[in-house]
Amino acid sequence: MSLNPSITVLYFAAASSATKTSSETIPLPGGDPLPLTQLGALLAARHPATNLGEVLKTSQWSVDAEMVEDPAEVFLKGGEEVAVICPVSGG
Repeated sequence: MSLNPSITVLYFAAASSATKTSSETIPLPGGDPLPLTQLGALLAARHPATNLGEVLKTSQWSVDAEMVEDPAEVFLKGGEEVAVICPVSGG
């Protein structure tokens, strides 16, 4: 019997500040594919004393270095590298 598959989550900017880390390995619950639309809630639950949930509301996702247009179409099976892309204000 194998362990649950996992993904690597990369945090940048405000997400990195909120989690105080630049990356972490997340086991997929139940070993089933996880809809990308549910990843934000899972990450916010792992970091409850932070503002990560708020940061994720305005962030975009990248999976294996490809920007995600529609998170509802992406299912994480394990082995993926998912980046949280926060909005950047410029001047």
